[in-house]
Amino acid sequence: MLVKRFDDAKPYEAPEHHGVVGLRLQGFEKGGPANQWVGLSQFLPGGGAGPDSTPFEKVYIVLDGEMTVMIDGRETVLGKYDSCTIAPGEVRKIVNRRNDVCIMLVVIPYPEGVNWEGV
Repeated sequence: MLVKRFDDAKPYEAPEHHGVVGLRLQGFEKGGPANQWVGLSQFLPGGGAGPDSTPFEKVYIVLDGEMTVMIDGRETVLGKYDSCTIAPGEVRKIVNRRNDVCIMLVVIPYPEGVNWEGV
């Protein structure tokens, strides 16, 4: 078991993101998960990402606040404990339209062909 304390989580910058602080909770470390990594994103009012896509799926889980997800001209608002899966290649844009911080867990697989088990 790998325990990682919140105080030890390191910040990271995600491409095409603005008004957000990301913390890597698990992943890319010896003894960590072998298939995916987990981030905690804290979006300020007006913060967001995209439009862009990735070649792998992503899972978003809203822990607090609201996040608007836009795909193919359709908007969906995710509230506390709502979640969604963004498919590989799916172009999405997200934005926090509220005046409070949106806190979101993000689960993303490692790049294809990379196995971090035992690193």
